[in-house]
Amino acid sequence: SITKERTEVILQGTSSLDPNDPTAVWEEFDFKCKPGDLKRRPCFISPYHYRLDWLMWFAAFQTYEQNEWIIHLAGKLLAQEEEALSLMATNPFAGREPP
Repeated sequence: SITKERTEVILQGTSSLDPNDPTAVWEEFDFKCKPGDLKRRPCFISPYHYRLDWLMWFAAFQTYEQNEWIIHLAGKLLAQEEEALSLMATNPFAGREPP
């Protein structure tokens, strides 16, 4: 075991014109194997790991300044770039305007 508690980085977007509006609905980008929805069956691909999911786990131990690639990933998801979206399990904005 590495830690007793697990901190998670969650990437979300909103279609709200004002993201600071308390009524803004934030939608989560789900990863393929990273823990998320408690109703989803855990991913089991031993002995391998999805690299991005693995990196997200370790990124939670540090700040975003120590993991600048997260900012770039978030930008690509916001721009709806297919290469970045292919790394995700779901795209909550599929068929809609980008967040």
